Amino acid sequence: MDERIQSFLESNHSAAMTTLRADGTPHVVRMGVALVDGRIWSSGTQTRVRTKHLRRDSRSTLFVYDNEWRWLGTECTITILDGPDAPQLHLRLFKVMQQGMLVPAGQINWFGRLMSHDEFLKTMVEEQRLIYEFNIVRAYGMY
Repeated sequence: MDERIQSFLESNHSAAMTTLRADGTPHVVRMGVALVDGRIWSSGTQTRVRTKHLRRDSRSTLFVYDNEWRWLGTECTITILDGPDAPQLHLRLFKVMQQGMLVPAGQINWFGRLMSHDEFLKTMVEEQRLIYEFNIVRAYGMY
């Protein structure tokens, strides 16, 4: 990942992810992403359709965009991080995603509700949350 891509990803979190159905047709979802320790991460669950697609075929296209006209397209392979540390990984992800927002220290905004870190971690376990880690194979766009 070069400096331009990194800079774009550090300031833009709106994205669309495409996975492949078994018959090869695309499945698209809107999502948020963040750059955590130089890796592109997003949140998912064990039961999401895209998780099932990725467990069969790890290829994905990620489209990240800003509020104007700049965009980044990436062809990726996905690693699913769903081990016992997944809740803690989510805490790292959401701390990055919520930088610059008016979220009090020690709390995370989860769907419009402020939660303590402990409550957030418990929620991640209950929701069977996992992390999608995007490994860029090719990147292009107007970023």
